[in-house]
Amino acid sequence: MNYKINLKYTFLSLLMVSLLQSCVSKKEMLYMQDVESYNNTDVTYNNFTIQVDDILKITVGALMPEAALPYNNVTAGNVVANSIDIMKIDGYLVSQNSTINFPVLGELSVKDKTTQDLENDIKKLLVVGGYLINPNVTVRLLNAKVTILGEVKMPGTFSFTENNISLLQALGLAGDLTINGSREDVVVLRRIDGVQTTARINLTSANFLRGPYQMVKPNDVIVVSPNSAKLKTAGYVGNISAILGITSLILSSIILLTR
Repeated sequence: MNYKINLKYTFLSLLMVSLLQSCVSKKEMLYMQDVESYNNTDVTYNNFTIQVDDILKITVGALMPEAALPYNNVTAGNVVANSIDIMKIDGYLVSQNSTINFPVLGELSVKDKTTQDLENDIKKLLVVGGYLINPNVTVRLLNAKVTILGEVKMPGTFSFTENNISLLQALGLAGDLTINGSREDVVVLRRIDGVQTTARINLTSANFLRGPYQMVKPNDVIVVSPNSAKLKTAGYVGNISAILGITSLILSSIILLTR
């Protein structure tokens, strides 16, 4: 009799341990739990510096459009000209030396410059050099992308055309975090002035809304770590079906032994 009771207690103990290992607390799952304290917080938009391997679309306009033609890469055909992929082919690729080759003006340095800085530089060179009078210059990044890995529903590399997207918008592109993703440990890898930097973001707090990682920078890599429940079960119980299988095996063994 005692033998049967001990087996039952052993089974219940193992079942409780399995269930507890797979549990995630409410505190670990909710985003920005203190968001009320960040109400009316200013949104900081960033104009990031141009990076190596960026592809730039540079458009030069003038009072006489014909005068600006030598400074524009024009794709034949109006239909394909609006394709981002076609524009990338005709764009200006930033070299390893942080330079671009621009028509007539030659090699231009873009090191430590934003797109706005480059616009001003090209405009000044065109005016001072006597090439154009009062030109209009626009610079746009064509290959802005963010890579999202780890515990998200659709990991991958995502392109975006906006000047700024938020960290939460980027995670939305990947379908949000899975149930196994740690909201308290999201790693952002970012290149700043040729130096690789890392930061850990806690999404359960809205504190990141006031920091430099509120917005995503082109070429950021976001890695969502697994939560504690995932880590605890990774070695021996991978998912709910495995838990049920082990539980069923234990229960079958007890029934056979206690007959």
